[in-house]
Amino acid sequence: MSVAAVDVLTPTGSTVTGIRTQIDREIEALLVALPDPARLSADERRGIIARYTAVLEGNFIYWMTGAYLSVASDEARAKIIDNLREEVRDCHPGMLRRFTLAAQSAPSAEDADAVNHDLMEVRRFIGRLDAVPTVVTMAFFEGFIQRFMPYLADLAKRQGSTEMEYTDVHGICDITHTEELYGALAAELALAPARSPQELFEGVGLLRTLMQTIVGKN
Repeated sequence: MSVAAVDVLTPTGSTVTGIRTQIDREIEALLVALPDPARLSADERRGIIARYTAVLEGNFIYWMTGAYLSVASDEARAKIIDNLREEVRDCHPGMLRRFTLAAQSAPSAEDADAVNHDLMEVRRFIGRLDAVPTVVTMAFFEGFIQRFMPYLADLAKRQGSTEMEYTDVHGICDITHTEELYGALAAELALAPARSPQELFEGVGLLRTLMQTIVGKN
């Protein structure tokens, strides 16, 4: 992962701006590399939706819980717990399951196996409970997901689905979640020593690899 644009970071407002700029670059690079849905077969479209579901349905709440457990500031905890509360209260895993079944894309054992190695790398990273890199990683993921939703919805529509609650909701709510995570990051940076770009963006690199596996680019 390229981190040349970000020097060794210190807890200032400009640090958050620098991190966000780098994250935006990483998101854009992922998006422009997505395969054209019009050129995908029905089985290829099904595979992307299925692998995405195999990862997100049972892991996103774990990842965000890891972020909550890792942070030290009351401000960061408050922002992250709001995200978790919404995930559980509105049953976002169930929302995703309905979306996936309507697109006839339920994950198979083969789909789960395809993402297993890269998913385990992300799980291990989250399990270290290292606050700042974890919050950077989740800010990257929330920012990516909000921009990935139109693509995911397009795949599902081409599969004959009209069930778009999951993509509609996450295309909107993840905008707020992303902003809240940058607020949490600012609060945590104020308490943390300087970190190298390699440390800060380790989880971003792992999640980027996982997303590339989901869309079949690895």
